Amino acid sequence: MPNKGREGEEAAVNFLENKGMKIIFRNFRHRGGEVDIIALDDETLVFIEVKTWSSYSIDALEQAMNKEKQRRIIESAKYFLSSHREYRYMAVRFDVVFIAAQEITHLASAFTECV
Repeated sequence: MPNKGREGEEAAVNFLENKGMKIIFRNFRHRGGEVDIIALDDETLVFIEVKTWSSYSIDALEQAMNKEKQRRIIESAKYFLSSHREYRYMAVRFDVVFIAAQEITHLASAFTECV
């Protein structure tokens, strides 16, 4: 049985690489959360959440990316930066890639650290 989340992340990686982003980590985890993809977009370090849905539209994304989910991603990003100090002076951005019905939507700067 195919894993929809894994397939979605693979599609997101291909999509982002085709846009010129360099993927540096996938599925970065720590005790407080996880970041699906961490990439470089020129001089910006991008933390990316991937949502792959077959039965929901992008309208449901706001509910799925609530303040608690954003907080966990931000805490994971902070942990990443503390353990990978070579990236500490880079600009940071939080993106969401939404995949539904074979269509990929990339929401750059989907949320900020000030949640």
